[in-house]
Amino acid sequence: MRSSQPLRNGEAPLPHHPRISNPNFQSTVSVQKLKRFNTLILVLRLASFCFSLAAAVFMLTNSRGSNSLHWYDFDAFRFVLAANAIVALYSCLEMGASVWEISRGVTLFPEVYQVWFDFCHDQVFAYMLLSAGSAGTALAKTLRGTNTCTAKNAFCVQADISIALGFVGFLFLGFSSLLSGFRVVSYIIKGSRFHL
Repeated sequence: MRSSQPLRNGEAPLPHHPRISNPNFQSTVSVQKLKRFNTLILVLRLASFCFSLAAAVFMLTNSRGSNSLHWYDFDAFRFVLAANAIVALYSCLEMGASVWEISRGVTLFPEVYQVWFDFCHDQVFAYMLLSAGSAGTALAKTLRGTNTCTAKNAFCVQADISIALGFVGFLFLGFSSLLSGFRVVSYIIKGSRFHL
């Protein structure tokens, strides 16, 4: 046991116990792994943003003259546009949060809220994109079956492209959701959003 008296001339402090370590210490390897993990999440969110925004723009510009078909005449195509626009906005905000976390080393919200916020919203928006894409696909198939859409009809081709881009956006958001789920599990087990 250490005495509370100051050290005298020539005395050395007692060595620290080897099993007691600094709880705030992180090696450079673990810091690099955290940055790579956060960068991967940022890249997935960027890809989700790009594909969802492209799908929304393709659907929004899908009108040919006053006598032709319009996207807003069909509920499923309106759902495709709305879902992709919402996911593009969400992904843009999450990219900002990811950049904040990479640059500052802390989350935007308190850690427990940020982990659950990311996971829950990734899940909800991924399922919303999947259901919008499924509804759009069913409507596109129905339109092809009634000869409304032919192989050369620009409206139907552009609608198909928008739906396909939405599905790709769903895939990237789904991968982002997997990483968010990993962060939730790490937080539950270790008390930190990272497993290191």
